Amino acid sequence: MAYTYKYPRPAVTADCIVITRESEPKVLLIRRGREPFKGGWAFPGGFMNMDETTEQCAIRELKEETGLQISNIQQIGAYSKVDRDPRGRTVTVAYLAIVDEPIAVTGQDDAAKAEWWTISDLPHLAFDHYDIIQDAIRTYKEIVK
Repeated sequence: MAYTYKYPRPAVTADCIVITRESEPKVLLIRRGREPFKGGWAFPGGFMNMDETTEQCAIRELKEETGLQISNIQQIGAYSKVDRDPRGRTVTVAYLAIVDEPIAVTGQDDAAKAEWWTISDLPHLAFDHYDIIQDAIRTYKEIVK
């Protein structure tokens, strides 16, 4: 399929924020294996393929980077700050998944490591993921009341 556009197009990505349903919730992060932010912590996510939705992209990237297969996710927002990604103009759509407890994960694909972090003790996050986690926590609290 050929595409021709009059206007430049940003890249589209999707991120999946997985939070446990525990008294002290944990969130799944990956240690980035590539630049930008190599060695930094971020949510599992990546670039959308032309033949998938952002939801499909988030589910695929989660599985590729952590081995975790989840199909029940909820969109929490779109993030489009002009400088959110040093590689160029990128818009991401973030999704929330809630699991009962931490599930065994391993860093795969371009994720050097995958690890569960207590929300109250998160490391510095790459990109604009601090903004995204704030929205994810608000949505999580509405769902888990």
